[in-house]
Amino acid sequence: MLFHDTVEVHRAPLAPTAYTTHRDWQQSAMVWSGRASVQPDRAFEVRSPARETAQERLLIYLPLEADVDSADRITWRGQNYEVDGEPARWVQGSLRHTQIRAWRVVR
Repeated sequence: MLFHDTVEVHRAPLAPTAYTTHRDWQQSAMVWSGRASVQPDRAFEVRSPARETAQERLLIYLPLEADVDSADRITWRGQNYEVDGEPARWVQGSLRHTQIRAWRVVR
């Protein structure tokens, strides 16, 4: 089985503010849940006297029919990740899938 990790895709509605709109993650809803293949991509660390942070990045392969967008969040192993860029849909060949990059900041 190629897809052996369980992930969830969450989507939040746009909420207006005085000057613009933003995603209201307090009102988010799960739009898709299922099996995926989650692979490590890379990690970055930024160290300064004020703060230490690390950025974790993943490559996630979802079934082609998975409902995912560039503004969504992915939950994997209890951690939330931001989708980075547009999902890439591979419709050629025998392994049809959707590839996304996801990231999160660890403080």
